[in-house]
Formats: sequence, C-alpha cells, structure tokens
Amino acid sequence: MKRQSIVILLFAFCSMLTFPQSFELTVDTNFDQPNNIRQHLCTVASNITHNSLNDIKNLQDWEAVREERHHQFIEMLGLQGKPLQGKRSPLNVTKTGSIQKKGYRIEKLYYESLPGLYVPANLYIPNGIKKPVPAILYVSGHAHSQKYNYQAHAKNFAENGFVCMIIETIQRGEVEGEHLGQESNGWFHWYSRGYNPAGVEVWNGIRGLDLLSAMPEVDQNNLGVTGISGGGSQSWYLPAADQRIKAAAAVAGASSLEGQIAQKTIDDHCDCMMPINTYGIDFSDIGALIAPRPFMIAQPNRDLYYSIEAVHTLYNKIKPIYSSYGKPENLIMKDATGGHSYGSKEELRPEILSFFIKELKGKKAKPEALINIDTTKELSEEELKVYINGVPNDNRTKSIQDSFVDLATAPEIKTVEQLDSYRNEVKAFLIEKTFGAFPDESQPLDMRLIFRSSSKSGDERKDYSFVSEEGWRLKVSLHTGQPTNTAKPLVLVLKNPNEERYASAGLAGGLGEQMTVAYFEARGIGDTGWSASQQWHIRRAAAWTGRTIASMRVYDVLRCLEALRSIPGLDADNISILAQGEMAAIAAYAALFDGHVKSLLLKDPPATQNVPSEPTGKGEAIEMLNCLRVTDLPQVVGLHYPDEIVIIGNEPKTYKWTQDLYENLDRSDGYKKVQKVSQWADD
Repeated sequence: MKRQSIVILLFAFCSMLTFPQSFELTVDTNFDQPNNIRQHLCTVASNITHNSLNDIKNLQDWEAVREERHHQFIEMLGLQGKPLQGKRSPLNVTKTGSIQKKGYRIEKLYYESLPGLYVPANLYIPNGIKKPVPAILYVSGHAHSQKYNYQAHAKNFAENGFVCMIIETIQRGEVEGEHLGQESNGWFHWYSRGYNPAGVEVWNGIRGLDLLSAMPEVDQNNLGVTGISGGGSQSWYLPAADQRIKAAAAVAGASSLEGQIAQKTIDDHCDCMMPINTYGIDFSDIGALIAPRPFMIAQPNRDLYYSIEAVHTLYNKIKPIYSSYGKPENLIMKDATGGHSYGSKEELRPEILSFFIKELKGKKAKPEALINIDTTKELSEEELKVYINGVPNDNRTKSIQDSFVDLATAPEIKTVEQLDSYRNEVKAFLIEKTFGAFPDESQPLDMRLIFRSSSKSGDERKDYSFVSEEGWRLKVSLHTGQPTNTAKPLVLVLKNPNEERYASAGLAGGLGEQMTVAYFEARGIGDTGWSASQQWHIRRAAAWTGRTIASMRVYDVLRCLEALRSIPGLDADNISILAQGEMAAIAAYAALFDGHVKSLLLKDPPATQNVPSEPTGKGEAIEMLNCLRVTDLPQVVGLHYPDEIVIIGNEPKTYKWTQDLYENLDRSDGYKKVQKVSQWADD
C-alpha cells in the first residue's frame, strides 16, 4: 500500500547528478532480462498477492491503517464524493405490485439510488411479523432475468423468517446498462476515468440497505448480504464498504490476483470483478476490512472463473486479521464440488442458511437439517417484472458510466502562479493515483554499448541497452551524424507499436545533420513487442495490477532520459522529445515528470484520453488510471510551459486551450505548428 511519490520527484534531480561514463562494446543478447509482458504481469500479480497484509503484525498495526485503507477502497470503487455518511437523496420508493404466496408476500418496487438512477427490486416479506426481523440483501450475479433467476434464494430466506430483497444490476436487469466496458466494448478509457461498474452496484446496494433499515418489519441491527458470481464479489465489497452489514456470505466471487492473472481467469471476467486498482491491493485487503464481522467464503472446486487454490490463498491471508481480533471462528471457508454454482448438489445453500440463522438470529440450525431447500422457479419473469407501467423517463441506467465519477475540467489560467499551482496539483495527483505502480526503487541502469557503426561520410551510430525496471532491458539507438567539436542538441524519437520499418526515420527526417537523433523502443515496441492478439488481455491484466501499458511506457521514457544523460559527449541540458500518435501521449507525461525536456514535438497527438478504443483491445493504448479525474492530454502538454511545444500535422481542436495558455502567459512564440519536423529544425 506504499506510495512511490519520492521516486518520480527525484527523476530530474537524479538525472542531473548522473556523471557521464565510458562504455565498452559488448554483444548484448538480452538474456539477463525476460522482456516478456506475461511473465512480468504474473510476477507483479504474485508480488501483490503475497505482500498483501504482510505489514500487519498485530491488531494495533491494523487499526492504525484501517481507516486509510477503507478510504482507499471507497475511492477505487469510484465512490469518492458520494454521501457515505450523513443525509442522502430521497429513495423515492415506488411500489408497482404485490404477489401473495404461502407464508410470505413479494413487493415489486424500484427506488432511486441517485437522482434518475433507478434500481428494480423484489422484496420478500414473511407473513405475521410481530417484531422486527433480520433482513438479507441478495445481490444478483450476471444471470439474465435476475429477479427470476435468483427467486428461489429469496423465497428460502423468507420461509425461514428473513426479510429478503433481490436487487438487479445495471447490466442485466429490466433496463440493460453496461458492465462490460473494457471486456466487450473497448471502453478502456474507463480506467482513465477511474470508473468501474462495481462502484455503481455497491452504491445501489448501500441504498438498498437504507431501504431495508427504514422498514418497520426489519431489525436494522441484523442485516446480511449474499450473492453468487458478480453478486459474490459484491458480497465482498458491500460489507467492506458498509459497517451496517453484520454478516456476509460470498459465493464464487473472488480469488487471488495471482490466480486471476497467472491462470488467465481474468479473461472470462466482467469489469466489475476488480475495482480500479489504484493502490495495488488484492481481495485479501478487502476481506480484512470486513473483519471481525462474520464472513463466509464459499467456493466450488471446479469453477471456470476461480481456482479453489486461489480462493484458499485469500482465506489464509485474511485469517490472521480475524485472529488478531480474537475472532478466528468468524471467518469461514466452505468448499463445494462442481463448477460455477452453489455446488453440484446445492450443498452451499444449507450452509449459508445455517450461517445467517446463527449470525443474524442467534440460533443454531445444523446445515444437514436444512437440506430440503426448494430450488424451483415458481414465478415467471413477467410476473416478477417491476416496470409494469414503463421505465421512468429520466432513467440513467444506460448512461450512468458517463456521470458517476466526476472528471476534471480544463481550468482557466491567467497567471504563471496559477499555472504553477495547477502543475503541482496535477503532478501530486498523478504520482499517487496514476503512477503509483512505479518501482519503489529504480534498478541500476546497467548501461551497455551493444553496437556501433560509421558510414563513409562519417555518420556514426551507437546502440545502447539499459534496464528500465526488473524484467526489462530496452534499447536506444543514437545517430550522431558527423563528429563535431561541440555537443549537438539531442532529439529522442519514441517509436510506435507496430510501426513500419522506416516510419520513425521518416518522422525525424531533416534532423540528422543538425542534431543527434536517438530512437527508443519502450516496452511492447520493437524487440520487446507482443502479439496484437494479446493486447486485449494485457490491457486488462495490467490495469488489474495497478498499471497500464501507457504508464509503464512513461516510466521507460523517464529511464531512457536518465540513460541518455549518462552517455559521454551528449548535451544533457538540450534534449527534446519527438513522438507521434499514441506515443505523443507518453511523451507529454514523461516531459512533465522529467522537467528538463527542452522542446516537446508532437505529430498528430490524440485529442483526449477520454475516448474508446477497439473492442479487440487493438489500437492506441493511452489509458492511465484515474488521470481524467485531474487533467487531460491537452492540459498535460500545456504544463510544458514555458518550454517549447511544436505540433506537427494535425492539431486537435482540444489543443486550443494549450495555445491560448501560451498566448495568455506571453509565450505565444513557444507554441508552434508545422507540417514537417524539418521546418522546426530549420527555424
């Protein structure tokens, strides 16, 4: 959970203190670093899993950090700014029908969790309630026709004296919204927005608890939550978020991050199955927030989505927290046979019923005495339908992803002091919430001269390799032209993924005689490239481990700048960056944090990071966790002030803010537009 703020802030300082050194030529085969993205992400995930809660040695340690970690968890769900305490907006409960059954009735209703965000629900109420009874919130998984599919569970609880409410998700309820942003639609910009549909579901669940707590039939001191699959993950999230939940039972809803990435079960999961992992947590960190309240983890042993071993890892990680409270018996692990279900013989259902009878009613009921549970779906989907008179006209279910998390707006900057303040705010935010996965300590560069050549005309080329971070040895190729008595300015050209053979050389055309040109391949580009068919998996798996392809490449460029400044004969104070398309976004962020880039040359830069990608995961991977909560790409470019910005080719309309900034701060000559890099070089 540590933040790595010092690392980034020291990049520029350390670079300035790096003394030039000489390098002997060596044949570099890269064998000392795997340069394999799958291996890297598996290692990162394994480290997160095994380091989870390792800093907690006793209850005092845990209590010292618990509140902070709860705040971080709430933020990773995108719930910052929501009224978790105090007055909330009216629920405006609307009842649309009632069904009387033997021993209980079903109220059909919907409530307003936020203005215009409606939640359809079926409320099961036992007959003859004379004093308040415990209530259970049943949170739906990813089944279609959710109130219909899960009705037997609510019926079972009602027949055993519990009030039970089934709430539908925004994805597969009566009005189908979106859970599968990155998974199916290519909406990887959700990562940049800090948005995850799990947060909406948690909020809807919290408001469902509000509804139950206000009912005269309900004992608000005895609330439970349970569900399977997506409802299983919600049964981790909700009790971690809301202390009102006295007991929770999560079925097939989580496993270790190590298991998800290494076994690639992530590929079959909805986006809601992991929060925006800003702080590099695992589900064991979430489970610790539930302690010491009773919590059952129930898992079948042949689940397509979770290996039983990876679930046991979570249980074993959380157990010491419960023990520190003196309540080890409150954390329960129940295995079952079969696939993604309550067990091949529904054996988890009596276990869960027995659990809630004990924890919410204070009574003992052995599971073997409760095995005759009716699993039939008695009522049709139409009978359980809530919106019998139509969906409210202002319903936001299909568009809630566009407004649930507040995004930054471009500020009005009139003075240099205002810009400096804004720059400091942006950098502080990004350090903690976007680039928090940067290594705590940078690896030694271990610079190597791996190739050199010269032409008849005297042009020289030298290739170097260096270690960016553990697992990655990258290459930068210097083309110095004919030797001179003085150091030439240097332009660092960032190569693009899958670019054509001479694309970067063509981009830098006209610079060779006047400047040293360095061509750099960040990870995933050139020699360390990966298959385009793997891009979808890598983008999701990286984000689940608290990083993105783009943020990793920003780190690589910062390390490359450090490496270049260690090479003899180069002018460390006169380095510019040239990038196009996707890599223009990387260049802008790297320049911001390096702080010593003289000119930022961007050809056809992206207009914004708030833009979808391709459903296959191919295309520009410019998402960075949470960045749109504080800034956007035109503003990051503008923060290069007062140094030179050169826009080459297409200038997106969004960059008017950047140009206006330079004009307002009397630096209009520092913002240039050209069609070719050579025009800038000849200027």
